[in-house]
Amino acid sequence: MSTTLSTMDPDAGADIDPDVAAALGADGLTYRVWGGDWCPDCTGQLPEFAAALDAAGVSADRIEQYPVEKVDGEKQGPGMEEYGVEYIPTVIVFDKEGEELTRFVESADTDIATFLARELAAD
Repeated sequence: MSTTLSTMDPDAGADIDPDVAAALGADGLTYRVWGGDWCPDCTGQLPEFAAALDAAGVSADRIEQYPVEKVDGEKQGPGMEEYGVEYIPTVIVFDKEGEELTRFVESADTDIATFLARELAAD
């Protein structure tokens, strides 16, 4: 794992749907997470997502964390340009061949884990 985000410490009180955990824990999936410990959206959403990954049994070596900093009002961080990341949190899910399957960007109609599980099921 690369550098870590404190917002990726799992929320011990999170209630994780077993179906969501099963989808996230599928063999071969890896996760790249961009976030900032200073970002309200990240601090509000990433701890529950980390708890879902934990419940799914996703090992730390399948999760890469990319800390984003704010420099002169601009978000900057590793891999942002390469992966087209503009908003945080952004979570990209890859298959075992390294192909992007889906991504969560900033906000959705549900939490990150449920959103990604739904997208993976539709794939």
